[in-house]
Amino acid sequence: MIPKNQISIILPNYNSSKYLSSTLKSILRQTYKNWKLFIVDDGSDKETLNILKKIKSNKKIKIIYLKRNRGAGYCRNLALKKVNSDFVAFIDSDDLWSKNKLGAQLKFMLKNDYKFSYTKYQSFVEGDSKLRKINIPLKINFEEFTKNTSIATSTMMINKKIAKSVKFTKTQICEDYFYKCMILKKTNYAYCLKNYLTKYRIRKNSLQSNKFKNFYWIWKINSKYNKFNFLKNFISLLSISISSIKRYGYK
Repeated sequence: MIPKNQISIILPNYNSSKYLSSTLKSILRQTYKNWKLFIVDDGSDKETLNILKKIKSNKKIKIIYLKRNRGAGYCRNLALKKVNSDFVAFIDSDDLWSKNKLGAQLKFMLKNDYKFSYTKYQSFVEGDSKLRKINIPLKINFEEFTKNTSIATSTMMINKKIAKSVKFTKTQICEDYFYKCMILKKTNYAYCLKNYLTKYRIRKNSLQSNKFKNFYWIWKINSKYNKFNFLKNFISLLSISISSIKRYGYK
C-alpha cells in the first residue's frame, strides 16, 4: 500500500543562489508527492530572491521572508512552529535528494514504527564531482552520537510531535548538533535506511568546513546544554575528530 502521510520539509536559506535551484529540483521531482516545503529565507541577496520568485506560486511551497539575518537555527525553529503534518524532513540549501528519498524513508519508518530515521549518504567537495560513500552506523543513540556525529541533517526524518518538541540552538554553527542530541534522548535510537538517498555538499571556506570552529562550538554546546564535565567533553571531541577523519578524510 502507498502511504498517505504528509511530510513537511524544512529548508533554511541564505545567499544560496549557486546551489538552490538544484536543491529545489531534487525536492520537486520526488516520486512521493504528499509533502509541503517550508523555506525560511534569512535575508538573502537579490540573486537568491529571484530564484524564490520563480516557485512562489507553487501551492506546495510556503516561503517565509526574514528582514534580517537570524541564523539557520532560528529559521528551522520558525518553520517547526508552522508545520502540521505527520513527519518532518530537513534539507540544507546546497544538498540533494534522490527522487525516491521521501517515499522510501517514509515506508521504512511506518513499517518499523520508528520515530527518528536517517539515510546513508554520499559526500562531494564543491568543485569536484567525485562522490564518496560515507560509512555510518545502522542505528545510534545519544551517547554514541556525541562520539560520532554521522547523522547528516539533510538525511533526517522525524515524527512531527517529537520534532516540534525540541528547538535548535541559536549558535553560529552546529545548531543542529544539540537538536539531534535531544531528539535521541526522546527516541532512544535513530535508525538508518541503508540506501544512499542524499548527496551532502562540502563547501570550501564555509563555516561548517572549518573543523576548529566546529569543535569549538560542539565543546560549548556539550558544556552548556549537554552538561558534560571536562573529561566527558574531551572524550566526545576526540571521538568526533577520529570518526570525522574516517568519514571525510582530512578535507
